[in-house]
Amino acid sequence: MSAATASKRLDKLEPSAEDSGAPGPEELYAAFESWTQDQGLTLYPAQQDAILELADGQHVIMSTPTGSGKSLVATAAHFFALSRGQRSVYTAPIKALVSEKFFSLVEIFGAENVGMVTGDSSVNASAPIICCTAEILANEALRDGRDADVGPVIMDEFHFYADPQRGWAWQVPLLELTGRAEPGSPGRGSTGSRAQFLLMSATLGDTSRFETRLSEGTGRDVVTVSSAERPVPLSFEYSTTALQTKLEELVTTHQAPVYVVHFSQREAAERAVGLASLNVVSKEERELIRLKLETFRFAKGFGKTLNRLLRAGIGVHHAGMLPKYRRLVEQLSQQGLLKVICGTDTLGVGINVPIRTVLLTALSKYDGTRTRQLNAREFHQIAGRAGRAGFDTAGTVVVQAPEHVIENEQAISKARAKHGDDEKKVSQAIRSAGKKKPREGFVSWSEKTFERIITATPEPMVSRMRVSYSMVLHLLERPEDPIRAMRRMILAADETPARKAQLQRQALQILRELLTAGVLERLDSPDEDGRTVDLTLDLQDNFALNQPLAPFAMAAVELLDTESESYALDVISVIESILETPHQITGAQMKQLKSEKIGELKAEGVDYVERMRILDELTPPQPLAELLTQQFEVYRGSAPWVSDHALQPKSVVRDMLERAFGFTDMVNHYQIARSEGVLLRYLSDAYKALRQTVPENLLTEELQDLLEWLGEVVRQTDSSLLEEWERLKAGDDPEKLAELAAMEADISALDHPDRVTANARAFKVMVRNAMFLRAELFAQEKEAKLAELDAEQGWDADRWGEALDAYFNVYEDLYTDAQSRGPSLMRIDVAPANTPDPARRWWRAVQVLDDPQSHHDWGIHAWIDLSASDETGAPVVVMDRVGELG
Repeated sequence: MSAATASKRLDKLEPSAEDSGAPGPEELYAAFESWTQDQGLTLYPAQQDAILELADGQHVIMSTPTGSGKSLVATAAHFFALSRGQRSVYTAPIKALVSEKFFSLVEIFGAENVGMVTGDSSVNASAPIICCTAEILANEALRDGRDADVGPVIMDEFHFYADPQRGWAWQVPLLELTGRAEPGSPGRGSTGSRAQFLLMSATLGDTSRFETRLSEGTGRDVVTVSSAERPVPLSFEYSTTALQTKLEELVTTHQAPVYVVHFSQREAAERAVGLASLNVVSKEERELIRLKLETFRFAKGFGKTLNRLLRAGIGVHHAGMLPKYRRLVEQLSQQGLLKVICGTDTLGVGINVPIRTVLLTALSKYDGTRTRQLNAREFHQIAGRAGRAGFDTAGTVVVQAPEHVIENEQAISKARAKHGDDEKKVSQAIRSAGKKKPREGFVSWSEKTFERIITATPEPMVSRMRVSYSMVLHLLERPEDPIRAMRRMILAADETPARKAQLQRQALQILRELLTAGVLERLDSPDEDGRTVDLTLDLQDNFALNQPLAPFAMAAVELLDTESESYALDVISVIESILETPHQITGAQMKQLKSEKIGELKAEGVDYVERMRILDELTPPQPLAELLTQQFEVYRGSAPWVSDHALQPKSVVRDMLERAFGFTDMVNHYQIARSEGVLLRYLSDAYKALRQTVPENLLTEELQDLLEWLGEVVRQTDSSLLEEWERLKAGDDPEKLAELAAMEADISALDHPDRVTANARAFKVMVRNAMFLRAELFAQEKEAKLAELDAEQGWDADRWGEALDAYFNVYEDLYTDAQSRGPSLMRIDVAPANTPDPARRWWRAVQVLDDPQSHHDWGIHAWIDLSASDETGAPVVVMDRVGELG
């Protein structure tokens, strides 16, 4: 529904007899149904039921299978709210889904009517339709309660109510946007709540307690739409055929695209590589894929692997990939060009990959604590992705038997094929082959497990309510006594009496700490709103939405010495300490640290027991950890609410800088190709936090250089993460939003960063890093590593070895500390004469080597090919010589 169409529909609506100021339910339903017909859509019975109830003002719980059109029902809720002059809110568990829905609604209702708030960015936040993460709505509900300016609330993927970490954010709106007022409670009227809920998920299970909560709390009826009939029916199969053979069968019988589900990113990537030899696409499809990928830039490492797989019609999809790679896989899948996609179970959270067949490689998974069988909700959430509405008449769900079972079945079949009915020889052949056994700790499953889980209903959702400092502070903004409000919310929560008592004790402890710290003060008598306590300070807007520890970081940065040589790096360490830890990266750092340390200890002759003791005490690099921890304890004294969050000192961005790494260098050094998306998101978060947190008066020139470098590294690796954020921050210009929406559907727009040399400031930092990396390896006498960088330019290990001999014949050592990498020892000529190729653009770079006598008369001399750098997104260094300065 375009903005013009929506406006036209609204203009045609006539007020109902009951409400002279707004259209009636029948008119609303008729207008929306007319629009769906204009779009060539026919409403399913379940959709009709839900939309009619929404038009009539009732709450709706939509527990229908994946592919049954819940998104269209949500669109109807927004349409009805817009026509009634109400503000509607859409929430989802992940930012990517919120962003996707934002662009979709912009296209339907127009940019002026749709806004988005995710913590990272806010655009058109006063719009009548808002897309946000669940935590944003929860905080609004805490601040405003039933007085919140909220009409229809669409909570997508509502099964996240049972998520251990985030479930509280799905429960709070149900408690605080509904609920009867206590007698005599100021600020809370006795009329019903304005909020109207649409709760949606394919795997809700028993919804009776939600029906009771909403009905009793708002005085509105609640209708649960739980049609078990899928628009695209599913068939189920338990397979004892080898996986590769099974996939070939599914492709040849036209049951592709097939999504192969794994429960680790490593398994998904390795499986895809193992399937690369499958012949699943036609010659014509190969050529079409080639044309689609013609202008797409794949980075080294996993990018080259993915490029080869995609050209064979095989995709990979998991959270550790670069966003541009995931979106590329999604778009090629939508165009029918990928026949097999290997991925993880995260596909169950609203990711847009149309598939016909879901093949699960296992019915057990490691959940972070133990290996266990899948529960019914997990199985149905994944299986429900099979079958594409509008494309398929049926979908297929295949579960593979355990690998050892399949191998044993194959051995039996092979023996019978060879020996026929001679059971003695068959048994002998099977014994000779040896019965395959499961690996240690393996949790098995069987066909009976499969049959049981197919018919099992999703488990009841368990409440995950909690209390925190930020909850109390948000409640203080409401015109009523926050102590009573907190008590009422806890007593209304979906928890056991014992758990409610525990939550009340926690809330009282938080209040005492806030009073002790002087953040709250007791009032001699209740004020006009009934408050018995009040804040003694003004909190910044949205203090708990984005980086809750940002105020601490700002205070810590102000304590640093701007004249210190390490100031810029120390600021980065402060900011890194407030970011969520990327455990895949810090784990890789720890693995390499232990590997290097154990080599040193063995060389020193340290015995095994002592080696193990030393290794157990190692931690990943944590610059400023002691200082930051001390300051954090001091800061908590005046701001107790930071106790909701843990300080996490670490070194990822700083590690890159100290090692003079680019993105690819970092990935290769720590062997994290399968987690490069995790690294990129962390670098993006660090860049945003630096931009948003460090005051301008504390931005030194060196820090500004590093900030420009970091932004350009992210942009050149995958421009989508920052482009969307920066454009959204720029405002709600309809043309910009339309451009972003168009990019979402355009493969050619997935990978189009500006020329890396266009940002000269950032590019100079990249050149400095590239040159200093060679100086570091030179100091360590690692000619093989240097050859990896420059062998294509004719600088193999022998040539670097000769250069090392020449330098160390003159000097005994080479320094590579912070002073060694300073700007005084890096020379860049941006307009050199006598370049290698006048037809190309060049810079001249010399990394002066920091010798022990500080003569500084030797250097690494190189040309920087700007034209090639723009093609690759990183400096292309063409080595010239190592020798005395001219």
